[in-house]
Formats: sequence, structure tokens, C-alpha cells
Amino acid sequence: MAASPWHYYRGAAAVMAADLAIGPHTGLTVQLCGDAHLLNFGLWATPERALAFDLRDFDETLPAPFEWDVRRLATSLVVAAQATGQADRAEPATHACLRAYRDHLTEFTTAGVLDTWYDITKVDRLLKAFTQPEWRKRAAVHIDRRSKRRTSQGALERLTEVVRGRPQITENGRFRVHLDDDERAHALRAFKRYRRTLDEHLQHLLDRFGIVDVVRQVVGVGSVGMRVYLLLLEGHGGDDPLFLQMKQAVPSVYERHVAPSRHTNHGQRVVTGKRLIQSATDIFVGWTEADDIHYYVRQFRDMKIIPDNERIAPVLVDFAAACGAVLARAHARTGDAVSIGSYIGKGRAFDDAMTTFAVAYAGQNARDHARLAAAVAAGDVPSGPAW
Repeated sequence: MAASPWHYYRGAAAVMAADLAIGPHTGLTVQLCGDAHLLNFGLWATPERALAFDLRDFDETLPAPFEWDVRRLATSLVVAAQATGQADRAEPATHACLRAYRDHLTEFTTAGVLDTWYDITKVDRLLKAFTQPEWRKRAAVHIDRRSKRRTSQGALERLTEVVRGRPQITENGRFRVHLDDDERAHALRAFKRYRRTLDEHLQHLLDRFGIVDVVRQVVGVGSVGMRVYLLLLEGHGGDDPLFLQMKQAVPSVYERHVAPSRHTNHGQRVVTGKRLIQSATDIFVGWTEADDIHYYVRQFRDMKIIPDNERIAPVLVDFAAACGAVLARAHARTGDAVSIGSYIGKGRAFDDAMTTFAVAYAGQNARDHARLAAAVAAGDVPSGPAW
């Protein structure tokens, strides 16, 4: 988090949650993503193996006021633009995002409930959002290439080696390590209990695979220090892999500011939020616990394509609009679109107010980061190397 204001912003959802909670809010509740910054939108495979664009991170999901998601997304556009030397695009991107959010939410106010629920942004619809034809072509090639590599088969080829005739996940410094006997037993107990959270037909499917290997991972910016396991399962032989990721779930950073989750297992809270918000969800998503530690489970990679700041910087305005449209659908699925639409209105007052907030909060974020970096430099805050 000390590396840059952008890294700080990604890891400081709890800080922003506290700041949002002390101000007035609309009381118009949706299933909040909770960490709706622009890199938490991405592509992955639907159960039908089509690529869809949607929100992708739900560690902080909880019912809460809709504008908290909007403010987190809008501010992320400003911080990201500044991080890539594109500060002049910050406000145009924010306005494009908010306009798309407002326009799409208005559409959902008159759409049928099922039409809203079934709405999905497939890859071709995403690509049409980009106004530069040459960039659209390059993006299509990049997405096609990445989606074919980021599968269980691709992970088998890149992340394993053959040991005594069986595939084994390769270690990678501190990022990926094998477990001692006690921790391996813990992980396997949790995995066994995960099976119960799947529907019966998916239990049957999972039973066709057997566990081959398990390692501990370090992932993300805000997830460092959490237990994350990568499991390799095998079907009909060494060339029939399934990689699952089991990630620790803790209380949402919003729970201290609104009502606590009704779910006693925070993995279930994450999975329920994911299913409510996303238009299509991984068939292997489930939850579990072992030794009072909660987890959720999902496929690893599964054609997931995550954007990065440098790649989207040239088309930040278009990408921002695509994110705003997806967020509007998520809020229409889980909240009262008519009430939210009536509140934000048809003019630009909502857009202008949210943009003003985003610019101001990006400045506060930069000051917070500077204080953290100074504390690390002075030795007041312990830190390790930026891996």
C-alpha cells in the first residue's frame, strides 16, 4: 500500500468505508459490491463458456447505500488517471461513468424484473463500447489470446511440474509454497466441507475429480495476510485438471457501519453477494470453514481477464462508461431502481456532485498515502519489501 497512492487506494477500502459512513446517505439500499474500483471489473467465463464483463470482487459485499459503490468507483477513476499520468482524463472519465450509470439505471426502471436479471454484458457488447476502432481490434486479439491461456489447462502447463509421475504445483518464492502437515490437514478439512454447499448435481461433478496438490498463495493488495489456497484436482488423468482457489473471508469493512451480515459464515456472505450482483457466476462457487476460519471457493483463472491501468489508460473514458453501465445493472438487480433513478434524476446534478466528491477524495487519498509512506520510512509502521 505504501508503493503509490493507487496501491494505497486499492488496499484502503476500510478507510473509505469509515469516511463514507460518517456522512449523510440516501438510505437507498442495494447489495453493495463494497470495493467497486475500476480494476475490480473484468471478464471471465460464464457456465456456458461465453466471456462476460462484470464486477469480479465481493470480499466486502453487504447491503448498504447505493452511492457508496458509486463514490468508490468514481474516485478510483481519478486516482488511476493520476497514477498513469493522465490526470486530464480524470474528470471526463468520471462524467462518462456517471452518465452511463444514470442512463442505464433509467432503462432498468422500465425493464421487466426478468429482463433485468438476465441482462449480461458479453465481450462483443463490451468491445462496442470503445470508440477507437484500432484499439477495439487490438483488444479483441488480446482478450481472445488471454482467455485461451487463463484456464485450468493453461495453469497446468505453466504452474506445475511432474514429480514421480504426477503433476505438482511449483513453488514461487513467498508467493506460492507447499504446506506443512498441520496446515495441509486444515485445508483439506475445509475443502471437504465446501462440497456440501454445492447443489447435488455439482457435487456429482466435483466427485469426478480427486485432489492432487495444494499450496498457499499470496494474492492481491488488500488480501495480503489472508489465507489463500490453490488446489489442483485431476479428472481422468494428468491432462484433465481443475484448479480451485479457496480464499479466507472475514467480516466486510462495512459491517461496523451498517447492520452486520445475516450470514454466520463470511464465505457464504461473499458467495451470496456474488450471485446477487453478477449476471452469471462460476458453477464451482461455494463456501466452507475449518478451525473457525471462513473461506469461499471458486475456480482459479477460468478465462478471467483482469484489466491493468497502463492498458486501459488510452481508453479510460470508454472503459469508465462500461463500468458505470455494469454497476447500474448490479444495483437494479438488488435494489429499487425506480427510487434510485428518481433520486439521481435526469440532469447532470448527480454526475457533477459525484465528480466533485471523487476529485476531492482522490486528494485526501494522496495525503493519506503520503502519511503512510512517511511512517514506513521513519520506521513507525513495520513493512516488508514490495514483492
